[in-house]
Amino acid sequence: MENRVIISGFGGQGVLSAGMVLSYGAMFAGKYPTFFPSYGAEQRGGTSNCTVVIDDEEVASPVTQSPNIVVCMNQPSVNKFENWVEKGGFLIYNKSLVNNPPKRDDIETFSIDANKLALELGDVRFANMIMLGALIAITKLYPFEHLLKGIEKFFGQKGRANLVLLNQNAAKVGYELFARL
Repeated sequence: MENRVIISGFGGQGVLSAGMVLSYGAMFAGKYPTFFPSYGAEQRGGTSNCTVVIDDEEVASPVTQSPNIVVCMNQPSVNKFENWVEKGGFLIYNKSLVNNPPKRDDIETFSIDANKLALELGDVRFANMIMLGALIAITKLYPFEHLLKGIEKFFGQKGRANLVLLNQNAAKVGYELFARL
C-alpha cells in the first residue's frame, strides 16, 4: 500500500532530516521510499517541508498533493497542509508550536508536546525524532526497529555517531506515547 507523507515546519527544525530518516527506515523494512525536499530561500527559519512516499513496490512519483499522513511541526504547517490530508488520513502536530489545532473531523489528529519533551531530553532539536517515533506508532508504516536503524544510518554516516543513541532515545519517547494504539 502506498503511503504519502508530508513533514513540514520551519528551517532548523530538522524537517528534511526527519524525511531522510523515515526513508532510510522504509528501506530497512524492505519498502520502496522516495524523498522530495522543498524549502524557501532562507533554509534556517524559512518554511521547509518534504514528501516521502513509501510503497511495497517501486514509486512512480515522489510528489503528492493528497497525502494520507501529514506531520506539522508548527502553526503555519497546520494552516497550509490540514486541507491536503485525504479523508481518513492522519495529521500529527507539535502542540508546542500550534495554537489553533486542526478542525477537520474526517481525519485522525494527534497532538504531541514535542518541544517540551525534547527540552526534557536536553535539546529542542530532538522534537523531529519524537514526532517520527509517534508517526510510526500511530500509522504502523513499518516496524519501529527499522526507524532506529534509519536513525543510525543517517547520523552514523554524517560523522555524528554520538548523536545516534540520543536521537534513537528521542524516537522512543514519541513511539511510547502511542505504542498501545
